[in-house]
Amino acid sequence: MRVLPVIFSWLFCLAICHGYRLLGLFPFQGKSHFVMFEQLMKGLARKGHQIDVVSKFPLKKPYPNYTDIVTLPMPVLLVNNMTFEFMQQLLGANPTYIVATMAGNELCEDLGHPAIKELARPKNPPYDAVLIEVFGAHCFGIIAHILKVPLIGVSTTSLYPWLPPLIAQPESLAFVPSNVLSFNGRMNFWQRLHNSVRTFCDKWYFNYLTRREQDRIIREHFGPDMPGVRELERKLSLILINSHIALNGIQPKTPAAVDVGGLHVQDEDQTLQPDLEKWMNDSKDGFLYFTFGSMVMIETFPREFLRVLYACLGKIAPIRVLMKIPNPEKLPPGLPENIHMSPWLPQIKVLKHPNIRAFITHGGLMGTQEAITCGVPMIGIPLFADQFMNIDAYVARNIALRLDVDTITEKSMDAALNAILWNPLYRESAQNLSRQFLDRPLNAIDTAAYWIEYVIKYGEDSLRSPAMDLTWWQLSLIDVVGFLLFCIAIVAAITLFITRFMLELIKDGNYISLSHSKKTN
Repeated sequence: MRVLPVIFSWLFCLAICHGYRLLGLFPFQGKSHFVMFEQLMKGLARKGHQIDVVSKFPLKKPYPNYTDIVTLPMPVLLVNNMTFEFMQQLLGANPTYIVATMAGNELCEDLGHPAIKELARPKNPPYDAVLIEVFGAHCFGIIAHILKVPLIGVSTTSLYPWLPPLIAQPESLAFVPSNVLSFNGRMNFWQRLHNSVRTFCDKWYFNYLTRREQDRIIREHFGPDMPGVRELERKLSLILINSHIALNGIQPKTPAAVDVGGLHVQDEDQTLQPDLEKWMNDSKDGFLYFTFGSMVMIETFPREFLRVLYACLGKIAPIRVLMKIPNPEKLPPGLPENIHMSPWLPQIKVLKHPNIRAFITHGGLMGTQEAITCGVPMIGIPLFADQFMNIDAYVARNIALRLDVDTITEKSMDAALNAILWNPLYRESAQNLSRQFLDRPLNAIDTAAYWIEYVIKYGEDSLRSPAMDLTWWQLSLIDVVGFLLFCIAIVAAITLFITRFMLELIKDGNYISLSHSKKTN
């Protein structure tokens, strides 16, 4: 008889705690991107869903309900191997070209991996949804098409210009700047012109570079009758976006665009080593945290930059400096005594420590969102990609100061350090923005889970905008405006005709009356 309560409890739990089976396809080799995907999939796993992941970054430790089913080969490792010279080359490259090719067409070749092809076969139990990164390699949406399940996109940043049309997201170019430009919502005429032209060109160029090549790869591996990448993009049911109103401003959004900014800011897997905790606790005058992220080799930077860094950081003692340096032995000698280096640090726990005074960063979105979450002001030294736009936005909000790696001097570095350490404006602004960033009805993980479950429960078209079925000229009301102008023209023409006719009648009447008067006289 004891078995019956257990059985009933199990059946009850099964009835109310149904979890979905979700497939995540994340082939991009950028570790900073995968940080968000990993935390999203772990969060879904904690909610009882069965998570299968295809990526280049398998988990180091097993995680309940999370399975790395395919580990893709790593052609170029973008972790702690980017030299200063390579970054300078990136600055001269067109970002749309890089996304469309390196993060797009080249990744689509992974569709030929035998294990990827196997995913397209029916499963038991079947998948309930497929998640992909919306960035460059939208070809992976073919798996959702074949399995006939909803396709959900995840963007690690605010939407690139070619992404809003995929869900009929309104494009208000008059006050919503492209995420590749450093404009804010109050643009003058020339900025609005630049924003409009750049957005149009980026959309056209991305579609031009990806359509034919990704169509070819899809049909090569899955058959000639498969839909092209542009058709697959239109099947997106939802896009989870790493943005938030507090950071990205007011923007019109369709319900299929869901903000989950800061979703990756989770520290459950991070362990604070006792010696590091003691070092931070003993930093009674506070400490700065310095890192250029997971990709950059700071030891390859110009010697003048490193000399300025050493000199200025040494001057702020007894304030200490905690530096995350993957290869500290490769740095030049002369490191100041107040600097403590480590090849790896639990970044979120460091940023949460009460003794931290400021964060010196390259301006990557993930790291700066972590600093904003913790209310820590920043000194930004942007190096490439979106880092310049990020830091400029934070400078405008008085939570950061910007220095440029090519023009930095002891004087400018000293001024930035003194301001960020001793001017209360920056810390107060950072803490205020942190409160605004975290003030939401649901946290980012719960928000993402809710809308994913919503789409699965109510169908892939449950958030689909009717605008998806309209042409560009219908969306712009060009046909309506044209019809109204035609009607106005017709009315104007008729009015003109009647007016001229009446004037002629009056003129003829006056002439006849005048003639009759002359004859009478």
